[in-house]
Amino acid sequence: MLEEQYQDWNAQINVISRKDIDQFVTRHLLHSLSIGLFTTFKPGGKVLDVGTGGGFPGVPLAILFPEVQFHLVDSIGKKIKVVKAVAEAIGLTNLTCEHIRAEEVKGQFDYVVSRAVTRLEPFYQWVEKKIDFSMFTNSGLYALKGGDLKQEIQNFKDVFKQAHVDTYDLADKLEGEFFETKKIVFVN
Repeated sequence: MLEEQYQDWNAQINVISRKDIDQFVTRHLLHSLSIGLFTTFKPGGKVLDVGTGGGFPGVPLAILFPEVQFHLVDSIGKKIKVVKAVAEAIGLTNLTCEHIRAEEVKGQFDYVVSRAVTRLEPFYQWVEKKIDFSMFTNSGLYALKGGDLKQEIQNFKDVFKQAHVDTYDLADKLEGEFFETKKIVFVN
């Protein structure tokens, strides 16, 4: 049902690359859900998905973690329109979304997630004060990224000396060429 919702919406509004819609399960659904292979969001926790686009990784994660509250944000209004419609169509009650820039989001969250938004250093500056590290030991930023991240992570560590960074290779848990260069970068 989720894939059909996105196919229908993608025919109206280009939310997912037209060349990627045929690879929906691998490139969007499994990629988003991969965060759940490396951590568990605690019941009662709050997750902020920054730059959610059409709802990734937030929508699949909200399905996986029904006892967690998700707030999805994007600066492009038509994408948030799609997220609202998809969430309503599949009956997601633990998800809200907002057309807003990350820097303007109010409140604090236990977890922040993103998928291919921007380089780690500026992104973390946008969200660092929105993360409440006091509730859960696994609170922090979970960024889905690809490619060679060595220099990007080193630049980040040079600026945020107190932050702890771990990377997880998705190829360790998921098979297929798509996942060979994909990683989760965890910052806490």
